[in-house]
Amino acid sequence: MRVAIVGAGAIAVHSHVPAVRDHRDRAELVAVVDVDQVRAKSFAAEHGVPAAYTELGEMLAAERPDLVLICTPPHLHVEQAIAALRAGAWVWCEKPATLSLAEYDRIAAEEGAGGPYMTVVYQQRFGSGAEHLRALGDRLGRPLVGLCQTTWHRGDAYYAVPYRGKWATEGGGTTVLHGVHQMDLMLSVFGDWSEIRAMAARLDRPIETEDVSMAMVRFDSGAMASVVTSVLSPREESYLRFDFADATVELRHLYGYRNEHWSSTSPLWDPPEDLPSSHATQLGLLLDAYERGERPPASGADGRRAMEFVTGLYASALTGRPVRRAEITPENPFYHRLNGGIETFFDDTATP
Repeated sequence: MRVAIVGAGAIAVHSHVPAVRDHRDRAELVAVVDVDQVRAKSFAAEHGVPAAYTELGEMLAAERPDLVLICTPPHLHVEQAIAALRAGAWVWCEKPATLSLAEYDRIAAEEGAGGPYMTVVYQQRFGSGAEHLRALGDRLGRPLVGLCQTTWHRGDAYYAVPYRGKWATEGGGTTVLHGVHQMDLMLSVFGDWSEIRAMAARLDRPIETEDVSMAMVRFDSGAMASVVTSVLSPREESYLRFDFADATVELRHLYGYRNEHWSSTSPLWDPPEDLPSSHATQLGLLLDAYERGERPPASGADGRRAMEFVTGLYASALTGRPVRRAEITPENPFYHRLNGGIETFFDDTATP
């Protein structure tokens, strides 16, 4: 595949370039796009990319890439993804892929039968431990209780970047920016949710959006889970616990895991391989799907599930009431904006 990167920032350098290199037998970087010409050319020179552009349309017309990796700020994703799809390229987009479900559905409407498709970067769903857990299916018994914790730390310097911490440019706060990875993994195991009751707050960071959220969730299966997301936690951890009728499975890590980070009470727990939860692992699955002409994982309805979940979480937190999944329709204001158009967002009385 001829691959182009849009956005020459840190996520492209540290995650996407190494992922493509890991699959150099099936993919090659042919172009980079960045609004900063100096940064685009520097990126191209450093990583051996033949061409650098400052405009996406020009690159798409000149290079005709098979795959476009979108690594730009969230508010730019929807138009860039649509442009790439219309040019016939598949798209792999950093999360959050869009600022709202409405934007996500706009992109999905551009996909064709057999492709091109947009898939979302949810790499933590695709490590071998998670794959093994899903493969065990009902052999661990009925799902009952879950814990989903993303307790990270981001200081004021992180939010000094102009687009961060703003509803208009990031869509939301730590829930959709950070916690969504663990939420996506949880949903891939426990399935669709039916009801959510949530709270969110801006306790300490100088931002518009939330820096902490908490939720209680009921799933279609009847299972229940607690979900906590924070950027206020000096000791950082990503933690997932799945209690089934016959076994408990746990995952403790930070930004990525291998098999050693998983544990279980079940004698059935024995992942057959040790693939990390990495961009490279997910890219391999995308390439497999491309070669078969099939929809890749974390695209379409599969990629939409986590965005729908955080939409319900914001709707509950900002209205102060339980929200059912069936309510998240185009008639709901939260379908169009994660804050639902509510101008007074969070109570600042607890802010020092």
